[in-house]
Amino acid sequence: MGYYDDGYRNPQKPTGNRSRSFLMGLTGVLLGALLVIFATDFGLFSGDVKPNPNTEANGDTTETSPDQTINVDVNTAITEAVEKAQGAVVEVENIQGSSLFEQENKAGVGSGVIYKKEGGNAYVVTNHHVVANAGQIEIALVDGTKLDAELLGSDEIMDLAVLRVDGSKVKDVAEFGSSSTLKPGEPAIAIGNPLGNFPGTVTQGIISAADRTIPVDPNGDGQPDWQAEVIQTDAAINPGNSGGALINIKGQVIGINSMKIAQQAVEGIGFAIPSDIARPIIADLEEHGQVKRPYMGVAIVPLTQVSNYHRQQTLKIPSDVNQGVVVTQVEATSPAGKAGLKEFDVIVSLDGEKVESPAELRKHLYSKKEIGDEMEVEFYREGEKQSTTITLGETQGQGE
Repeated sequence: MGYYDDGYRNPQKPTGNRSRSFLMGLTGVLLGALLVIFATDFGLFSGDVKPNPNTEANGDTTETSPDQTINVDVNTAITEAVEKAQGAVVEVENIQGSSLFEQENKAGVGSGVIYKKEGGNAYVVTNHHVVANAGQIEIALVDGTKLDAELLGSDEIMDLAVLRVDGSKVKDVAEFGSSSTLKPGEPAIAIGNPLGNFPGTVTQGIISAADRTIPVDPNGDGQPDWQAEVIQTDAAINPGNSGGALINIKGQVIGINSMKIAQQAVEGIGFAIPSDIARPIIADLEEHGQVKRPYMGVAIVPLTQVSNYHRQQTLKIPSDVNQGVVVTQVEATSPAGKAGLKEFDVIVSLDGEKVESPAELRKHLYSKKEIGDEMEVEFYREGEKQSTTITLGETQGQGE
């Protein structure tokens, strides 16, 4: 199975584990910003419609002239949608070098979407993996104008980041539509710069699935860290497309293109972060520089990564306990620390729901709980099953 991540990660060899192979096939893909100007009227056939000399006086047509031509107006809804959105999609350049030559400085090129102008500034949403580890970030508008960008905030879990630029030269702002009412079969249009070399590329497809849930592995350790809710589309999404817009037939942004399955036998399986899920993340990143999430104050690993020896000798859990998450670190003053959780506790359920992996723990914590909520935690310690109640705090950076 082929694996790539826009040049930001080294290729990883697939393992024999089916889910791991699937994870390695999921790729964050950079999407640039220049759009194709497809919004012109193409006359497929030119010339006037000539009267048929073989038409009888009574109006009956006996034969069609071979030199008859027809004018066809192909100013479609698709071209109108692209024209509406194209000016708001920008190229995002991740600069990590100091060479005089521009191409030698770029660690990668993706794209972003201008979603707001306010107070003389313009705001751009892109993918976290597009701007990760950047020493400097620049954007290029559709007319080629380059602007320095300030990173306001970035979130690895949701793979979103927000940039701020001088808004004096920005003319277009994208309109966001709702992703909650999408249905399979609706048209979907991706705008971007595949491979960083084809600015203005527009690809068309459909919504393949409106509410797909897939495991993602941002840290590349072969274990899913999050269950992402995404839009699946068959519109072509390639390296160079990440962070760009997936739009509907009205030219509204319904998703931020982010991933695809890169496998030789697979074609047309790409994913975008739904606009309705992205909106509150964007707002938090713009205002706070991070996403406000409930917080426990622990570091965890899946129980499946622990050898049988340490399960018996270190964790001392019953032999029939095969799923859960192991606490490897507890911050003393955190909600978990105050509730009595300790290193090597094995969490098996939250609020009575089984937790078999870090991804499931995060899903419960981030999707079902709020800051200040109480959460019941069941865990094994020294072979005994125990429980405690945690009053959740506020996220302190990246962590559970």
